[in-house]
Amino acid sequence: MALRFGTDVSTAETDYGTVLLDERSGTYWELNPTGTVVIKTLLEGGDEAAAVAALLDEFDIDREQAAQDVATLVSDLRASGLVA
Repeated sequence: MALRFGTDVSTAETDYGTVLLDERSGTYWELNPTGTVVIKTLLEGGDEAAAVAALLDEFDIDREQAAQDVATLVSDLRASGLVA
């Protein structure tokens, strides 16, 4: 499942991750480096399994935790209306 932000979501990478701005509500989301890896992978057309693999390659994390982190982030982004 590739990820796509709505047209009313702005993103900016920082030294500490990625910041998302929901222009509809003025709400900011700050993603840490692991969240940034996840959204980059999904925005580039990867699915959740690819995002898990990217986390495993980049960080010292076990597969179960990586899968849970990816699922939680995607669920939260969907619930917020930031992604389609």
